[in-house]
Amino acid sequence: EVQLVESGGGSVQAGGSLRLSCVISGYTDRRNWMGWFRQAPGQEREGVAAIYRAGYTTYYADSVTGRFTISRNNAQNTVYLQMNSLKPGDTAMYYCAAGSVGNVFSANGYNYWGQGTQVTVS
Repeated sequence: EVQLVESGGGSVQAGGSLRLSCVISGYTDRRNWMGWFRQAPGQEREGVAAIYRAGYTTYYADSVTGRFTISRNNAQNTVYLQMNSLKPGDTAMYYCAAGSVGNVFSANGYNYWGQGTQVTVS
């Protein structure tokens, strides 16, 4: 079975930093994309960042470019999202996702999802 578990969320002041982690198990074929999505109350789920597990290609939403960094550690089956210079607009539930996708920011292209971790910026 495939499982994704996020951690690292919390409450910080504007300008602060958080590092989210996503541990994936049961997904042995690394030829897939890992994506971070976020969803605020009453809003649609939006893509934040994505990385290819078998390579180094990364993508970022315009709203986070220069502030967020996605990385991976395949030996630990973990993907990270380093979030710096956080803004109140970054407040959302952040989800880790995995799948073989064509559009990395399309939620429909991801097969597996974590439970989410809350990020609150005040």
